Amino acid sequence: METISRASSSRKSGTASAATSKSKTLQPGSDTESDVELSSREVTSDLDFKKVDIFDDKAWDTDLECDDNTPAYDHSGKTAYIEACKLVGVIPVSYFLRHMQDSKVNLSHHGLGANGMKAIAMSLVSNTEITDLNLADNWLGFHGGMAVCQMLKENCFISHLDLSDNKLNYQCAQSLCAILLQNDTLRHVILTGNDFDDKSAVHFANTIMLTKNLEYLNLSKNNFCEAAGVVFGPAISENSCIKELDLSWNHIRRRGAVSVAQGVKTNVFMKKINLSWNGFGVEGAMAVGDALRGNSVLEDLDISNNRINTEGAVIIGKGLAVNETLKVLKIGKNPMQSAGCWGICAAILKNPNCILKTLDFSDILVNQDFNEIFNKVQEQFPELKMRHGGMEPPLNPKARVHPMVKLHSYIQKNNLRLVDFFNKFDKDKSMSVTHEEFLTGLVETGINLTEEETHQLLEELDRDGDGEINYSELVIGHTDFQEKERQMNMVITSMRPITT
Repeated sequence: METISRASSSRKSGTASAATSKSKTLQPGSDTESDVELSSREVTSDLDFKKVDIFDDKAWDTDLECDDNTPAYDHSGKTAYIEACKLVGVIPVSYFLRHMQDSKVNLSHHGLGANGMKAIAMSLVSNTEITDLNLADNWLGFHGGMAVCQMLKENCFISHLDLSDNKLNYQCAQSLCAILLQNDTLRHVILTGNDFDDKSAVHFANTIMLTKNLEYLNLSKNNFCEAAGVVFGPAISENSCIKELDLSWNHIRRRGAVSVAQGVKTNVFMKKINLSWNGFGVEGAMAVGDALRGNSVLEDLDISNNRINTEGAVIIGKGLAVNETLKVLKIGKNPMQSAGCWGICAAILKNPNCILKTLDFSDILVNQDFNEIFNKVQEQFPELKMRHGGMEPPLNPKARVHPMVKLHSYIQKNNLRLVDFFNKFDKDKSMSVTHEEFLTGLVETGINLTEEETHQLLEELDRDGDGEINYSELVIGHTDFQEKERQMNMVITSMRPITT
């Protein structure tokens, strides 16, 4: 592409103007007319265009040139942050300044407080880089939480937000829930440990029911109780966006537990729900079992540590017997014992369409009966992985009672002398009895001895091994037993702690 330079054009324009002025002073037919024509041809020749490259900055000049010193737009908001810190009177967080251009920023445990959060919020209004922001454990309080809400009205880039352990309380709940519905980019929100209570539950229930963007919501470790569960249930039922909900470590019990489980039953979108560490009990377990029968989308259920006993476990098992979508079931830390685990495995065996991959019985001791039925489960479902709390310790066998104790007890109970007791066996008064006579006497007196105990007693009393027990042998055996008993009592007494 070619053009002419501004300097050359000006020079040629001046020459042409002079020639025109001269031509106006000449009269037609004058002697110099031919000279004028010659001059005009020379001017035309002088106007030849110079070829200039437009990419050469020195070859052209214009008043529209841009100023190269104009500062570029700050997408990170660093300048705005420094100015905001001056405005609210806080020291800038150096970590935040260094990472404002990162997509993921972790500001947890930085002790920001309300004013520190206000400064950061001002800069985040214009920040286009951060998409994952962790503000956990900064004691933001009500004013810091409101600063976050105001920021989220303008920021359309943050999709993951963690506000755990910030003492937001119910005062901030309404504004926070309103912005969760208004913001179109938030997908993953964690609000653990913010002391939200039943008053706050109404606002969060509305968010669960109406949100069109949230996919994950964590409300664990708050103060939601029975009333909160009652309002959460219908909201969960109507939810059509949240895929994963965490309500663990709250106090949802009785009617609240039943309501939440009923909401799970009719929900057609949620894939994972964590209800552990609440207090569902048998009543809640019945509702969970019913939910497993009716729900056809849930894949992951955690109901650990919910006071679910053996009866509750069997009821939940009835739901598993027909469920065809659940892949993970965590039901550990419940007082269901080995019998409850056995009942769940028995229910799984009845469901040929079961697709469970993980079965968690953490901290529950199981016995050999459970092992046997679980082996059958593994044969039918080889991909199923199971975890339990270990095997029950074997029952301690009852301490063996020396057969002489039973003889001694009989003698004392009936207030007999040893010779009187012997006479019951010695029918012929020979002061000696055979083994057969001794056994017959035991039956007549009603002393209940096992065959092993009887054999042991005969061996100890028949000291000379002649097949008969005489009175002297009975006296010696009885005396030896009393001496051993006395020594044992002395040992036990010496082992007792000395008290004053």
